[in-house]
This record gives sequence, C-alpha cells and structure tokens, in this order.
Amino acid sequence: MKLFHSNTPYTFLGVENDWDKAKVGVLPVPYDSTSSYGTGQRWGPNAIIQASRQLELYDIESRADFSQTLGFFTFPELMCSKKDPARVVKAVEESVDEILKAGRFPLTLGGEHSITPGAVRAARAHYRDLCVLHIDAHADMRHSYEETEYNHACSMARCREIVPVVSVGVRSYSQEEADVVEGKYKDFIFDASPFLPKRIEQILNRLSGAHVYVSIDIDAFDPSIMPAVGTPEPGGLDWYEVLSLLRRVGAKKRIVGADIVELAPIPGQPASDFACAKLAYKLCGYALNGKK
Repeated sequence: MKLFHSNTPYTFLGVENDWDKAKVGVLPVPYDSTSSYGTGQRWGPNAIIQASRQLELYDIESRADFSQTLGFFTFPELMCSKKDPARVVKAVEESVDEILKAGRFPLTLGGEHSITPGAVRAARAHYRDLCVLHIDAHADMRHSYEETEYNHACSMARCREIVPVVSVGVRSYSQEEADVVEGKYKDFIFDASPFLPKRIEQILNRLSGAHVYVSIDIDAFDPSIMPAVGTPEPGGLDWYEVLSLLRRVGAKKRIVGADIVELAPIPGQPASDFACAKLAYKLCGYALNGKK
C-alpha cells in the first residue's frame, strides 16, 4: 500500500524555513507543569502549528499575504524542565533574546502563561521604554502560588516588576489579587465590558511606552469562541473586539514581540487551534505589515 505524505513542511503556516527572508521567529514552548486546573497546554504549540498549515495565507482585511511580505521561521520546540519553572522562564528569556538580537520579531507559542516573564525580560533589554498589553480572563497577580513565584498565576506580578502592564479582559481574581489590583493597578486593569471605540482609546492611553509586547492568554475570549483553555471564564471578549484592539495598537505603537498561551487542545475539536493560528497570523500582520 502506498501511503500519502504531505509536501507541506511542519512549520508555522507550512512555509519553508528561510532565515534570511524571515522577519518573524516562531518559538514553540510546550510547557504546562504549573497548571492548576485543566492541563494539556503543552500540546498547544503543536496544535497551533498544525492548524496554521491550513490557513489561507491571503489576509482579506489587509489585502496581503504575510507569508510573503513578512516571512516566518519556525524553531524546534524549546526543551522544558518539568521540575523547575524558573529554569523554563530563563530558557525562554535566552531564546527570545537571541531572536531579538538577530533583528527578528519573536512570536512565542505556549504552553502556559508562566513563560511570559522570560520573553518580557528579554524584550526589556532591547527596548527601554517597553510596556506590556496583557489580554487575559485572569489578573495573574499572585505573588507566589504553589511554592513558586513562576507559576502561571503569577505571570503578570513578575512582568510588572519589569515594565508597566495594561491588562484587558480580566474578570476573575483572588482576594489577595484584589487587594493589589484595586489599589495600585485599578486604572490599568480593564474588564470584558463591550469594546466601544472610546474604550479602546482609553486602553491605548494607558500603554505608556512606544514599544509594546503583547501577551494573549486565550481564555480572555468568551468560551463560546475559544473553549479549549485550561481555566475557562464566562463572559469573555469577542473575536472582532480583540482584533480591533490589536489593530489600533499596531497602528499607534510599535509591537515588538508577542505570545499566545494557554491553548489546551480538545481532540476532534480543532476550532480553538485554528482560531489561535489565525490570531497569531493577524497579530504579526498588525505588528509588522508596512513596518520597516
């Protein structure tokens, strides 16, 4: 029997890896060892890459094929220690730093949200006026959780030690987090209320730096749109609301790196995988299309 073999490479979008032509370095980080509810985020990067190979590469909104105008290079999956979250964060930092040193845009695919501080620390070393746009259902502002400061529930506490952060879509946090959020950071935390144009401008005005790192935990979306997450929360953001925000940020600021995290694929239900792949593709377009 003759088996069928696809000629599409196992890379983001199924495009050939050509480092010289690439503006985007795609870093898969299959890690979920501090997950506290649903697990499976370690399979997220693989699912996003698999789904991306089915994307139509012509973006109707921008009237461009970003695979041609930007170019994407997919790295091998980052090896992650299951026993040491701090070591994983450090490995992400070193990898993202290398991508930035090479003049490429780092797109990190998680994995759980604990990996983000490493990427932000690397970006901060290259852009002194960096700030973070954090899109998430959760504040992620615990100082420590389950005996580590590098738990996914602490990711924005660590990031706020490095740079200013604006959080959007937040609708769940603990009493410990409430004491911090409603005191020091209440003007920098936006819930999932409808994204009217005025509200998007309010968010933009809170982004203090000219350079922005975007971190998207996909549970920010309503579960009806994005069910394959580790910790779903009802009442989330709409697909077009998030795209509108990212489009405006890309137009007004310079997005210099991004991650998409917390996809926990559901076997036989690829809708969330595909949505994450398309989100990653469009985010790179907003960040880089037309930018030198």
